Amino acid sequence: MINWIKAFPENVEVRHILTYKGTKLPDNQLTNSLSIELNQSMILLPEHPMVSRFHDERVGYFSVEQLDYGSDAQKAESRRFITKWRLEPSDWEAYNRGEIVPPVKPIQYYIDPATPVKWRPFIKQGIEDWQSAFEKVGLKDAIVALDAPSIEEDPEWNPEDVRYSVIRYITTDIQNAQGPHVHDPRTGEILESDILWYHNVMNLLRNWHFVQTAAVNPDARNVKFKDELMGQLIRFVSAHEVGHTLGLPHNMGSSSAYPTDSLRSPKFTATHGTAPSIMDYARFNYIAQPEDSVTNFYPGLGEYDDWAIWYGYRPIVDVSSPEDEKAILKSWVKEKGDNPIFRYGRQRPNTPDPSAQTEDLGDDSMVASEYGIRNLKRIMDQVMDWSATDGKNYEDLSELYNSIFGQYSRYMGHVTTNIGGVYEVYKTSDQDGLVYSHASLEKQKRAVQFLNEQLFTTPNWLVDTEIIGRVMDGGFVDKVKDLQTQYLDRLLNEDRLKRVIENETLNETSAYSSESLFRDIRRGIFSELRTSQNIDTYRRNLQKAMVEKMGELANNEENSIRTSDIPSLARGHLTALRSEINTGITRQKDKMSIYHLQDLSKRIDFILDPN
Repeated sequence: MINWIKAFPENVEVRHILTYKGTKLPDNQLTNSLSIELNQSMILLPEHPMVSRFHDERVGYFSVEQLDYGSDAQKAESRRFITKWRLEPSDWEAYNRGEIVPPVKPIQYYIDPATPVKWRPFIKQGIEDWQSAFEKVGLKDAIVALDAPSIEEDPEWNPEDVRYSVIRYITTDIQNAQGPHVHDPRTGEILESDILWYHNVMNLLRNWHFVQTAAVNPDARNVKFKDELMGQLIRFVSAHEVGHTLGLPHNMGSSSAYPTDSLRSPKFTATHGTAPSIMDYARFNYIAQPEDSVTNFYPGLGEYDDWAIWYGYRPIVDVSSPEDEKAILKSWVKEKGDNPIFRYGRQRPNTPDPSAQTEDLGDDSMVASEYGIRNLKRIMDQVMDWSATDGKNYEDLSELYNSIFGQYSRYMGHVTTNIGGVYEVYKTSDQDGLVYSHASLEKQKRAVQFLNEQLFTTPNWLVDTEIIGRVMDGGFVDKVKDLQTQYLDRLLNEDRLKRVIENETLNETSAYSSESLFRDIRRGIFSELRTSQNIDTYRRNLQKAMVEKMGELANNEENSIRTSDIPSLARGHLTALRSEINTGITRQKDKMSIYHLQDLSKRIDFILDPN
């Protein structure tokens, strides 16, 4: 069913509803139907295509890729161009004299009339924060924020018109924002963008800022922030999303350029955000400690962002084809060399690169996470008071308690990535050094030690019966077990173990070996076998999970695992563990601990000999 069709000078929009019938649809099981509202856009491309700019994997940009069958390479050569707006100096003579000049056609963002009035100035600030980066490339007022005109001011204005880029305010409980753009597939020229701003992103910002800064930031110690604070958080998200619409993807390798302890320095943090790029997922400063007197906790545009805008938007004179710019672009990139401030680290799911992770800060995951946990412990001591509102139930306490769990889990993930970690730093053949290198033996060993101390040793600081009794009717023991086993599974997954084995194969004694990894985990999780301490509920659950995981590795029928060293390692360490358990039983006096160890011994028997 077609709802409507709208035609504008440069685009046609068609809105319609499609209804599907079927017995396995994820919507209405009563009617066996599913309706989806869709929009199709048909956009007129520029009559005179923009001159494209080549993509370089050392600088983060969204890109378009084309196969060039006309080149003289002895293959179908791939060419990649960045996506960028067409920003040309309005006065080339003045620009060539070194003056900062306006572009012929600046980037203009209109604020959706549905946007609450009090948040509009902060969204505008986030948009125009990019002006400083464009000024450095010689363009003045290259990006501006405008209020959408009223019907009386401009009856023809419509957010569906491709001539207008709009930050659209969406009334939904989704906690997010998105910054997509539409580009010319021939050249990469960005034609239009509609940023989707979901109302409930404020709740996400509240939770992030609370768990990451409340230990040192009095302004964050409440369930409802003052408008000025929430406005600054909104400004950060606005600038980040606008960065996407300028062509910039996430740069997850940026935050590792700042030494961890720099984020404890009042002098450094007064002039720097949490990372050299606002396009990293470097949220708020969770590293600063109460004694540090840090007052700036926010991300902001940094050195990398200026560099990325320079690469993509610095006008070059007398250019009629992408090839005309090639030598200049290469010289710019080479000049930045190996300076980590200007590094681009691509976003990857389950990345093996410890220096290109989401939500992390600093150059050492173990040190940064230690500081973060200290602050979470301080927040745990006060979260009941800071979340309390007279006459309200404990919904806010429950949400913030879960946010503390979530932040703690992120720290465990950051540390885990170091084990079997492989750094990726893009280079070309005229640069020294490797593109891929393994995390050091010392760093991997410290990571396992951290997990043994901070995760696999029960985190009792999270076990607060006053909070649990107010927000949960059961399931807390499983909540801890799920968290511990989640990272035990990650630690012993196939890809990570293969990277560890490959590292020791290639680098021999300088590598953290697979034997050391299994031994260090086993001794950490089963430390009671040496100390004769009682084994509590949390540890019994974890130890059972460890045996079961080793059993999966020992008896896995997948060819990729079965034909590797992984089953041999698992069987060898299960055999050693069974011997330690049988000895440890005789030292135990706690009945439940004895039953538990007897059970584990039998489980291992069955794993090693199912018949």
